[in-house]
Amino acid sequence: MLQGLLTALVVTGIAAVLYLAAAARVIRQYERGVVLRFGRLMGAVRGPGFTMVVPVVDRMHKVNMQIVTMPVPAQDGITRDNVTVRVDAVIYFKVVDPVDAIIRVEDYRFAVSQMAQTSLRSILGKSDLDELLSNREKLNQGLELMMDSPAVEWGVTIDRVEIKDVSLPEGMKRSMARQAEADRERRSRLINADAEFQASKKLAQAAAVMSEQPAALQLRLLQTVVAVAAEKNSTLVLPFPVELLRFLERAGDQHQQEEQTSPRTATQMESPADGEPPVPARPPLAGVPEAVGG
Repeated sequence: MLQGLLTALVVTGIAAVLYLAAAARVIRQYERGVVLRFGRLMGAVRGPGFTMVVPVVDRMHKVNMQIVTMPVPAQDGITRDNVTVRVDAVIYFKVVDPVDAIIRVEDYRFAVSQMAQTSLRSILGKSDLDELLSNREKLNQGLELMMDSPAVEWGVTIDRVEIKDVSLPEGMKRSMARQAEADRERRSRLINADAEFQASKKLAQAAAVMSEQPAALQLRLLQTVVAVAAEKNSTLVLPFPVELLRFLERAGDQHQQEEQTSPRTATQMESPADGEPPVPARPPLAGVPEAVGG
């Protein structure tokens, strides 16, 4: 009798241990448990810690509440200005309602991935290439709004969407490189022209100052000679006085003015006889030879 009782106690203990092992569940801090009994939702969501379920009858689904980072496969599309591009992205989302994530959608991860791919293709067709390259923040916000609306029904919220890389055809890359080079060349020419304009203004002011003080030009010439002599070269520079050039120029102008005021006469005066007025010599007639005295 006693032996049978001990055997029953042992069997009961083993059954209890097996029951506890089958019924015990541990939920981590970042997880939530959704219990279905015979396929029907039972009670509230189980929090983190130790919990019990009915073996065979209950089935608990653990839902990760952390932010999930999911890469979106590269998508080929055509922009609004008819440029073929290849774009990939990354999406950050998290589950805010574990019940909706289990009940309303079969696989919320797969659903979010497919929705991200279709939304990315749609946003490519509505954007220009310049917007895709330079205004990604606006496109990221558009993708987030486009995906957040249906994801709310699945108990999922979209935290952030980022476009990672935009791949362009090689021909388009070369065209953009030529455009960038042309723009840089235009800007450099404008800067050089502006510098020349400012330098010409300063040179005009310097010329005005030097015209008032002629000695300043000679000093500037000597400074130039000193600067050239500082270089290691075999060229010999001999300065020519500017004052001497001006003197020669004034002398040439004065001589020319004297020639204009006293021109030579085409006729010459013949020597007069005694008591007779001087008679101008007649120029020979064209084509008539002069008489030779004999």
